[in-house]
Amino acid sequence: MTASRTTTSIAIIGALFFIFGFVTWLNGPLITFSQLAFDLDEVNAFLVLMAFFLSYFFLAIPSSWILKATGMKKGIAVGLFVMAIGAVLFGQFATQRWYPGALGGLFVIGGGLAVLQTAANPYISILGPIESAAQRIAVMGICNKLAGAIAPFVIGALVMHGIGDLSAQVAAADEATKQQLLDGFAARIHLPYLVMAGLLALLAVGVLFSPLPEIKAEEVNASGDRQGRSSLFRYPHLWLGALCIFTYVGVEVMAGDAIGTYGRAFGLPLDQTKFFTSFTLIAMLVGYLVGLVVIPRFVSQERYLKWSAMLGVLLAVGAFLTHGYVSVGFVAALGFANAMMWPAIFPLAIKGLGRFTELGSAIMVMGIVGGAIIPRLFAVLKQHYDFQWVFLLLMVPCYLYILFFATRGHRVGMGAGRG
Repeated sequence: MTASRTTTSIAIIGALFFIFGFVTWLNGPLITFSQLAFDLDEVNAFLVLMAFFLSYFFLAIPSSWILKATGMKKGIAVGLFVMAIGAVLFGQFATQRWYPGALGGLFVIGGGLAVLQTAANPYISILGPIESAAQRIAVMGICNKLAGAIAPFVIGALVMHGIGDLSAQVAAADEATKQQLLDGFAARIHLPYLVMAGLLALLAVGVLFSPLPEIKAEEVNASGDRQGRSSLFRYPHLWLGALCIFTYVGVEVMAGDAIGTYGRAFGLPLDQTKFFTSFTLIAMLVGYLVGLVVIPRFVSQERYLKWSAMLGVLLAVGAFLTHGYVSVGFVAALGFANAMMWPAIFPLAIKGLGRFTELGSAIMVMGIVGGAIIPRLFAVLKQHYDFQWVFLLLMVPCYLYILFFATRGHRVGMGAGRG
């Protein structure tokens, strides 16, 4: 592939990662939106994350089948159209204040993203040398987190303005007035999601007519001693990597989407906590920029992943030992530690899979379900135990496992002969 064509391909995939980021990082503010609009307790509001991230677990492998049948370009277009349908459903059912329907819309959006993630992550990993994949994924991460940093401000301005005052009015209102206020608040979400659906559909058409080339994974991602392997179960580093993605996405969502809930537990005002997700994502942007400069020029992606995991442990402990805005600052700083984890984990886990690259990538994408499970545990356990203890005891083991994968896990089975 020529350099200009590679650059064009990276730009197109970068635009897709911008979309991933914008849609995914709306979930943090949507927890706050849903808690008020649907009159929910905190535990049920966290079903927003469950519905969204569970779709990856159930639909990642079917996504790989779709991509096998359609090819990457058509598969990406399918994913974007599915997301557009999900955005329409969420906007409509949220306006009607029917929570199961709104969760269904989020599940459909996540399903479309499962197709896109299953295609785009291995594609950008094998678009060049696998040893420098983290650098290319870092560029994608900048696109992703830039969109994610913008998203809370967009939904804050269009939908959640004055939410603190509205919450107080709802608490003081009689039942009829309360329902009227909540109906009006929920209706604010409708137009933004209709516009989003239209843009997603247009992008799907654009991808179909784009110059994005097909890449055969079995030709560019095989290593000599592993091509004869007959099953994904002969690649233990893949399965350890999928578990690593599970823990990584869990801590990423905790630091990003759950940070507002974490801040509110200190009694911080709702009109401020709705923006906390953006602070985490700004920290992630800084982390991506640092990673882009130093990997692989000064440090390998494996070593940087190890350092990031150790920093994650230190920052989680710092959040536990402090209170209020300082503690929230430590949680936001986890964005810096988390930034280069996905870019390092994904290529290390799919390295050498050859003809199994697409299915292996789907298994990795299934690991994104960690974003549903770990925050859900936080929401439930904090009802019974001190929320800072819960945060610490969920985050530190995850970072320690990531440290294991960075130091030893990604090498397991890599030196074995043919199966």
